[in-house]
Amino acid sequence: QVQLVESGGGTVQAGGSLTLSCTASGPTFSRYVMGWFRQAPGKEREFVGLISRAENTYYTDSVKGRFTISRDNGKSTAYLSMNSLTLEDTAVYYCAARTDISISRRPDLYEYWGQGTQVTVSS
Repeated sequence: QVQLVESGGGTVQAGGSLTLSCTASGPTFSRYVMGWFRQAPGKEREFVGLISRAENTYYTDSVKGRFTISRDNGKSTAYLSMNSLTLEDTAVYYCAARTDISISRRPDLYEYWGQGTQVTVSS
């Protein structure tokens, strides 16, 4: 069983920056595809981005150029660095781990999930 623990959420003014962390338990973190998702009130959970085992990254269009995903396998941690935040980025952010080698943007294909962390962007 893999446990994912997120940290780094909070309130930031529009245009500001925030970095989320997601630390996994267990020795096999490097084998996971790590995804980031978010869910705003009244909306479905949506894909934000992911980092593959080979550290290739993919992003949804709305965050390209503003968000960066990275991973430190030695620390079993994935990061979501967010810049130029807008009000539309306000949501609960989740990290997720996928054990299959292939990448996916579908949340139902990720087996393990963090508890979520609130990101609020204020005007």
